[in-house]
Amino acid sequence: MDSEQRRKRKRTYRPYSRAQYLSVRSLILCLCFLVFLLFISSDRTVSIRPVLSVSRLSLLSSNSLQVPFRDKSSSLPLRIEGRVLFPDHLLLLASDGIHQNEKLYCVYYRVSHNIPIEDGKYQDVAIKPVLFLEGYDEYRLVVRCPLPSLNYSASVDLRRSHVHVRDYDWSLKMKTNQTVHSWEKVVYEAAVDGNTAVVFAKGLNLRPHKESDATHFRCRFGLGNWDKDNRFVVSTRAVTAAQEVVRCLFPRSLRKNPNKTLGIRVTLVHDTVNSNSKALVDRVVMPSVARIYNSKAYEQRRRNQRKYELCACTMLWNQASSLKEWIMYHAWLGVERWFIYDNNSDDGIQEVIEELELQNYNVSRHNWPWIKTQEAGFSHCALRARDQCKWVGFFDVDEFFYFPRDHERGLVGQNSLKSLVANYTYSKRIAEIRTACHSFGPSGLSSHPEQGVTVGYTCRLQSPERHKSIVRPDLLAM
Repeated sequence: MDSEQRRKRKRTYRPYSRAQYLSVRSLILCLCFLVFLLFISSDRTVSIRPVLSVSRLSLLSSNSLQVPFRDKSSSLPLRIEGRVLFPDHLLLLASDGIHQNEKLYCVYYRVSHNIPIEDGKYQDVAIKPVLFLEGYDEYRLVVRCPLPSLNYSASVDLRRSHVHVRDYDWSLKMKTNQTVHSWEKVVYEAAVDGNTAVVFAKGLNLRPHKESDATHFRCRFGLGNWDKDNRFVVSTRAVTAAQEVVRCLFPRSLRKNPNKTLGIRVTLVHDTVNSNSKALVDRVVMPSVARIYNSKAYEQRRRNQRKYELCACTMLWNQASSLKEWIMYHAWLGVERWFIYDNNSDDGIQEVIEELELQNYNVSRHNWPWIKTQEAGFSHCALRARDQCKWVGFFDVDEFFYFPRDHERGLVGQNSLKSLVANYTYSKRIAEIRTACHSFGPSGLSSHPEQGVTVGYTCRLQSPERHKSIVRPDLLAM
């Protein structure tokens, strides 16, 4: 009886055991196959992908063998955010990862055709090397191109040196901003100052040295390309207007969300009013290349930095030979910080500044490509100096402060200018210190004196012609 039951159990469990064995083997095979799939899709095969990419890219250009790992995006036209036509050059504001040491070319198109191809010859595209390439702010570079030749458009593009014109995807050209603005009338710069935005514009034709009626202006803040869409964020009223500078209320929505401020476009709306009836004649939206960029690093530095007692701001063009003497002289008088606004110099000024920095002079150079805008540049400098300096002086690199009474009494004079302004730092009534400015003549010299300005020029006019100012920037209404 027992043996019969055992035979039954054998017959009963033997099929089940075989099924169990098959299911386990199937599970193991599935797991192995899954591991194999994971293995072949893992990062272990990344090392072979550049070989495949290079092979595919080599079909695009004959120069691919020289630059085997060139990214496909390098064959695209470089992004141009704005173009401004000056009398002697074309200025481009460019972005998207262009390095300052890159060799770039300006690409011009004949007005009558876009990109015609005739028997394999590109006769309607002209190429010239860029004149100048340098950083403008944290996100953009300034590129200067030669003026276009006759019958060629000023809607210039850029290309890299290793990419041939035929390699570009020119179908993308018509999708990008191709507008060219005249320097005669354009909004060119903007900055946030507390609850307001300060906008710099050329062509307002406001009366000099006098504040204008701010009710005729409004600021517009927006995204995208104004020439193709109207995605404006908001419009705010102006609170002050003078010469080339208009100050407007900064939108509350942007103040609460500073991340939205990064790269936002700004322009001005100017109302033309009949002088007799005061009726609105026209409302003009000015062309603009201005954007607002708030640097988080700068904001953090501004909060943590102590203020210097005395700073100096100047604007120059090709005066590198005078800069070192000017800075060292005024450092002796007590100037602690210098803001140099460079108006398109090409005489090696950066090397002079780097040499001064190695000697622990606190000098910063700001690329200011906007010609004939000294007063606007000084207003922009005052905004930067407001959170860094208690006093800031505005004068040229051929102008030197001099204390004749100290000289007559044989005083050393070290920190004399700094000590003078420090006496009024906490005054509730004094916000500006003025000094008479005497002009020196050539003093019998026909070239720049080798021994320096302060020693070489000895003859001056008896009467002063103008004045120079040292101001408290936190009290300025720019």
